[in-house]
Amino acid sequence: MRMETKISCVICAYNEAPRIAKVLSVVTKHPLIDETIVVDDGSTDSTAEKLFTYTGVNVITHDTNKGKSYAIATGITRARNDLVMLLDADLIGLTIDDITGLTEPILAGNADVSMSLRKNSFRIHKLFKLDFTTGERVFPKALVANYLDDIRLMPAFGFEIFMNRLLINSRYRIKVVQWKNVSHARKIEKLGFWRGLIAETQMVVQISKIISFREIIRQNRGLLALVLQETNEQGQGSE
Repeated sequence: MRMETKISCVICAYNEAPRIAKVLSVVTKHPLIDETIVVDDGSTDSTAEKLFTYTGVNVITHDTNKGKSYAIATGITRARNDLVMLLDADLIGLTIDDITGLTEPILAGNADVSMSLRKNSFRIHKLFKLDFTTGERVFPKALVANYLDDIRLMPAFGFEIFMNRLLINSRYRIKVVQWKNVSHARKIEKLGFWRGLIAETQMVVQISKIISFREIIRQNRGLLALVLQETNEQGQGSE
């Protein structure tokens, strides 16, 4: 049976003025999104001006850039619903159907957490049908509620890795939702080739300091086991 549940959508943005309007134009129209929280993480472009053109969007502004993990903790702290949806601010091609698809496994009771697999996910992610760093997820707020102070202290790209550990340890059922027509802007597209390449390299270096290659393998195995478990349970239930 489908649950009638409202969702808090948290979007963290840093210098996303050219892109965030298209994301908000979809999110703010979805009937399941009870509130939209955007954390402007110290943007220096016109992101703030774009945000305040949307009525009903709860905008939280950081005076300086504190990093994605801190911004996520800020948004989740303010979320008033039991379910939280995280979305990146630079999504391209997002539709209402994509939002619905990401929420359905949770609301139908077939999964505890859902994660996106985007059109331009890396080939290795598509091969295993799992992007363990995806920024688009729906999950119970209770999963991370007791760790928000710790999350604020994490490196910029540490939240997804930390959440993966919680999912594996708690044996949460996971549904990966393929977003075949949704992509996100790479840093090369945002900053130009050379600046973007440097930014991408810096991101990889930061991630390598957070998680070892061995743990990447372990996390992917652990998450895939939970995805398969969720799929098998659905299949058994239909027999």
